[in-house]
Amino acid sequence: MSWRSVASAGRRLVRSGSTLAARRGAAGAAGSGMGNSTSSSLGKSASSPVNQIQETISNNCVVIFSKTSCSYCSMAKKIFHDMNVNYKAVELDMLEYGSQFQDALQKMTGERTVPRIFVSGSFIGGAVDTHRLHKEGKLLPLVHQCYLKKNKRNDVD
Repeated sequence: MSWRSVASAGRRLVRSGSTLAARRGAAGAAGSGMGNSTSSSLGKSASSPVNQIQETISNNCVVIFSKTSCSYCSMAKKIFHDMNVNYKAVELDMLEYGSQFQDALQKMTGERTVPRIFVSGSFIGGAVDTHRLHKEGKLLPLVHQCYLKKNKRNDVD
């Protein structure tokens, strides 16, 4: 099953009004509403999983590599939802080559577990690390920093 068909199926599985209301494309600004953006760029491609992961990370302020049945992944998504921050969730268990992407994430981050969370292009850890950053008041500033950079780039273009 290709990533595009998984993304389409995922949108149909989303509860209306849920924080997982899927949209294609990059996530919007922090104050523009909540949502999970599905990626159409991951899956069968000529580029390697690492390159596809890096592209996804560079195109989005918050990326959560997740699995649909993972309670820690749900906890991490809820943190961003509660802060009203858009994020892109890549559900590895819904990808045909999800295991290869998880292997690539292990090489990039040192761990194979999910969630693997990136903010502003940097790996911040898993759900417990994200929760700690949030409790310390450090998570939202990281997210805002990314959106400020993106807005400045858009103003220049």
